[in-house]
Amino acid sequence: MENARELFQIMTRRFGLLNKNCCSVGVTDVTLVQSHILYEVDRQHNPSMQQIAETLGTDITTFSRQVQSLIKLNFVQKTPDPQDRRVHTLALTSKGKWIADTIDKQMNDYLDEVFSYMTDFEKETVLHSIKIFNQAMAKSSTCCSPLSQ
Repeated sequence: MENARELFQIMTRRFGLLNKNCCSVGVTDVTLVQSHILYEVDRQHNPSMQQIAETLGTDITTFSRQVQSLIKLNFVQKTPDPQDRRVHTLALTSKGKWIADTIDKQMNDYLDEVFSYMTDFEKETVLHSIKIFNQAMAKSSTCCSPLSQ
């Protein structure tokens, strides 16, 4: 059997997941974490900060710092919930929505190009395998949390 870790290491590098910035939109560099936050805020409807932090598997303190950086860039707005002032919801600004849409297009164009080197059957096999792998990872007791040292 092939070395699974090596395959994931190579895929991680080719996806650019080790780069400081994952995406550039015009003159704006966006980190991988910021890109994930923008994606989830766009995908979920007026999510709370806690919802997004949980979705991304990050602690709320680290997440709050990331949100503050996105607020300073005018990509995200944070609003107190009218029913519970302790809860804050997140929404993309028009600039944030444009950035999120541009990153989404860049990623989809990249994936379309990669998949263009495969047959339809190979593409479906890869996507089906990733789905199965994601489901198995979700069942793992160490999924979505940092590995202990």
